[in-house]
Amino acid sequence: MDRDSGPDRLSFFGTALPPWFQLRVVTVPSGHQRAYDQTEWRDALVIVERGEIDLECLGGSRERFGRGEVLWLTGLPLRALHNPGREPALLVAVSRRRPEPSAEVPRPWPPSPWVFLLALP
Repeated sequence: MDRDSGPDRLSFFGTALPPWFQLRVVTVPSGHQRAYDQTEWRDALVIVERGEIDLECLGGSRERFGRGEVLWLTGLPLRALHNPGREPALLVAVSRRRPEPSAEVPRPWPPSPWVFLLALP
């Protein structure tokens, strides 16, 4: 299977997502690396949209991922993300949107179906 094209290749790039999701695009220039920060990837499904990316483990070993591959980078013992290729690597991360700290979190109504039962005489 050619992983660069076809219906089997997952892509969120240029896709309208529901408002409860957010999309972030991360570019790693050719020959560069990006330090791994676990908080940057929390709760995100990551797709390699273009190029290749090497994930460097804390022990120094690396694993390469190419276009169309899907990654989960949360909670991994990683040191850095490297771009070994000749073109910029483009990663698209999709995660659930977090409410703004100042925004009031809506409570469901009714809070529980038991509320009404408890109020009955």
